[in-house]
Amino acid sequence: MEMGITVNPADEAAVKLVAYLRSPLAIRARCRLLFEYAIAGKSRYFDCDLTQIEHVADYVIEVIRSDYPDLQIPFHSRWRHFEVGGIPRLAQLNQQLAGLSAEAKAIAKYDLAIISVLLDAGAGNNWHYHEQNTNLGFKRSEGLAVASFRMFCAGAFSSDKNQPLRVDAEKLQSLTQTELSNGFQVTPENPLIGIDGRLKLLQKLGEVVAASPQLFGDFDKSGKNNLRPGNLVKYLINQASNNQIATATVLEAVLSNFSEIWSGRLKIANVNLGDVWSHSHIQEVEKDGFVPFHKLSQWLTYSLLEPLEELGLEITNLDELTGLPEYRNGGLCLDLGLIRPKHPDIFSQTHSIASEMIVEWRALTVILLDEIAKNIRQKLKMSDTELPLVKILQGGTWTAGRKIAAELRNGGVSPLQIESDGTVF
Repeated sequence: MEMGITVNPADEAAVKLVAYLRSPLAIRARCRLLFEYAIAGKSRYFDCDLTQIEHVADYVIEVIRSDYPDLQIPFHSRWRHFEVGGIPRLAQLNQQLAGLSAEAKAIAKYDLAIISVLLDAGAGNNWHYHEQNTNLGFKRSEGLAVASFRMFCAGAFSSDKNQPLRVDAEKLQSLTQTELSNGFQVTPENPLIGIDGRLKLLQKLGEVVAASPQLFGDFDKSGKNNLRPGNLVKYLINQASNNQIATATVLEAVLSNFSEIWSGRLKIANVNLGDVWSHSHIQEVEKDGFVPFHKLSQWLTYSLLEPLEELGLEITNLDELTGLPEYRNGGLCLDLGLIRPKHPDIFSQTHSIASEMIVEWRALTVILLDEIAKNIRQKLKMSDTELPLVKILQGGTWTAGRKIAAELRNGGVSPLQIESDGTVF
């Protein structure tokens, strides 16, 4: 059953609230309310020990210097995962796209990035992917990346056998669970969490793209309208001014044009809010009670920036977006004592993504990532322009979260166990 509140679609206040909840400003503001709530000792679930900030920053810097000794860190995006194992998959893809125009290449890369990010929710502890081309095996996010990359290159998301390197609405809507399971090598012995949720997400994406031909359409020489998610790149090119585009502009395009793919979520005026949840304390301060995160949408936004750079656009205001509130960054804060649970039994229970405890954990993570980033910049004597948050995540907190998890727990699993439908974590 879908959750929602009934509001007149013409209600200007509702329209404004939707727009606000889609902004990075709202993410930080609402998360800060829960952060201050925890700092004041009022949280039922967590304390924050800010004396650990320096320790966490030092730990992350150690990880950064290990992986990027020259401190030349790329963006935290899906493109990093496509190179896992030292295999030049992107060079191979560029060779396959060599005959296309610069814009057509960017559209194909958008197709790939959008699909791969939407398939990137947590894979679980027992799934792995064996890449036949290289005879290498991968798990978790990298495994999902390589699997989706290979499916894309094999034309699994294209309805035109003569044009395999694309994603189109027709194929997405007809995609079957068998096709997706086969692509991800899912078997009873190799289970992937949330395969149903992932399939529904892709099918819904196909419906959304088909329903907006003015945005996602592109007529070819034969007169056929190719409805592809990657055509979003053309819209963004038109949003650029003086050859520049703000990061928040890309996020707004993602949130406004893909909002309907999220099912069973909170709604305002019949508009899907996506990765937005409720908390009773927020309700005491703000009547609506909503806490937005937009984790996958921000991850997608970060992953859509590089193809725009390849078109010659300059990306501005990178730090408008927030850190990603997922189990690696959140796990780093828990494992190194920045966030301390008030009741140890939370580690032995499985929690709903909608629970107030998980909402608090994610909110604290957003604010603490900003604080960790400030401390890291001070220690490295670098500005936010030289070392924006998107690079600190890559360098960085995500890798450090995985490293400390591997040191503390078998298989490097998250410190908190979450019921996942394959569309959030």
